[in-house]
Amino acid sequence: MIGILYRGSTSACFEIAGTTAHYAKGPYEVLVDGQSRLRAETNVFSLYGLTPDTDYEVRVRFDSGETDEARLTTAHETCAMSVKEFGAVGDGVHEDTGSIQAAINALPEGGRLFFPKGTYLTLPISLKSHIIMELAEGATLLGSTDRERYPIITGIATDLVTGREIPLASFEGLERPCYQSLLYASHCEDITIVGPGTVDGNGQNGDWWHGFQDFPAARPRVLFVNRCENVTLHGITVKNGPAWHLHPFFSKNVSVLDCFITAPKVSPNTDGCNPESCDTVNIIGTRFSVGDDCIAIKSGKLEMAVKYKAPADHYTIRNCLMEFGHGAVTLGSEASAGVTNLAVTQCLFRSTDRGLRIKSRRGRGKDSVITGILFDNIRMEKVLTPIVINLWYNCCDPDCHDEYVWSREKLPVDDRTPYMGSFTFRNMDCTDAEVAACYIDGLTEMPIESVRLENINISFARDAKPDLPAMQEFATQRCKLGLYLDNVRNVTVKNVKLSGVEGEKLIAPHSEHVETSGFDAD
Repeated sequence: MIGILYRGSTSACFEIAGTTAHYAKGPYEVLVDGQSRLRAETNVFSLYGLTPDTDYEVRVRFDSGETDEARLTTAHETCAMSVKEFGAVGDGVHEDTGSIQAAINALPEGGRLFFPKGTYLTLPISLKSHIIMELAEGATLLGSTDRERYPIITGIATDLVTGREIPLASFEGLERPCYQSLLYASHCEDITIVGPGTVDGNGQNGDWWHGFQDFPAARPRVLFVNRCENVTLHGITVKNGPAWHLHPFFSKNVSVLDCFITAPKVSPNTDGCNPESCDTVNIIGTRFSVGDDCIAIKSGKLEMAVKYKAPADHYTIRNCLMEFGHGAVTLGSEASAGVTNLAVTQCLFRSTDRGLRIKSRRGRGKDSVITGILFDNIRMEKVLTPIVINLWYNCCDPDCHDEYVWSREKLPVDDRTPYMGSFTFRNMDCTDAEVAACYIDGLTEMPIESVRLENINISFARDAKPDLPAMQEFATQRCKLGLYLDNVRNVTVKNVKLSGVEGEKLIAPHSEHVETSGFDAD
């Protein structure tokens, strides 16, 4: 069965049903109205160069002989205009900011702004509602390296009449002044950016990755959308962000489909996609290879959580490939309004430091409720520690090294105490781990409610090297550690096999109930 993830006027995104992680059960050919269009091997594929308001028959023919099909009618558009009609040069030398912004301003509702092949050097541009930007193959939107010409957007503006706060910018869990992101939208709806072209933040060629702690404002993202609704990114490559690449903020119905998010492994804080306090986010068929977390789900620090009480809710991550990065899918550490209803399925993690990575600490607050987390049908290759839940995170806050954060004493439960609920990990195959199979370290005074591990195989690399499984004070390097679960009330281990463990296979101190069946370790 073929599902349609996105149906645009000139492009579409499809997903092949199945259970395999990221890659399909075999290579296949895609035919459109009987004509061969492409060969592929992943569960998600895209078509470009379609005609608006047109019926198509799309057939998938596997090399094994199996076939499947879908019927598609492309969407209507009011008009299509080339950015070159507005004076854009696209040679990578002349600055095209004015031309691009003029074209966006002039584009009628429901229109498509087309970028033909070329390199469009630009300062930040502002998007608006009800538009499509299409970057053709070979088209690159290239961020300027001239930091002094990037506008700074205040974190909170004040209404001149009522005195009401108007939130506009944020970074790392706080409303604060930020350099305007290369693509910026605030309080907009129905924004679509489609590929197969590239948006290049050009972070490596400016000073964005050097000395940024002394900048007068937080670094820009490649894309930042504030309180927007119905935002879709389809097929584009996003690369070399000055900081995070994609940052949907307090937005609703955000989709990232069949994209490629990439930056050098050594680039600082170049997270792939960090949706923050959003409602309904779908990240499907997207590949990540970055210098920090591939996906980091956030909901602000304590100040924002108390003010808005906006959790990250209803997130789907499916058929994605995460390569390199600190964590494949991370929650926190700025998750003070909570994270609920997250499903990560059919994903492949390669050479990330951790698979699932939850970072929190005392001080994130009572609204930091993280629960309803599901990982299913996951494959990991050379992931140092497949599962990490760390309630002692010691980074990114002025008080992160205080005794309040690291003390193992049973402190009073109060308004600053976060809560961890239910976590389910099942149908996982992890090879060549090194540090630990599972490292979960809950708070002494507020243990994690439940962790279920089911139908999981984890093997260690023969030449595994010791390292820290989590970032916390007084951490000890580990190597080939089995299942470590401290301060977890209810632990269920069912049909789990570990290969190459050194030392105890299951360590679960301070747990009220531990149930095992079909647990095998050697």
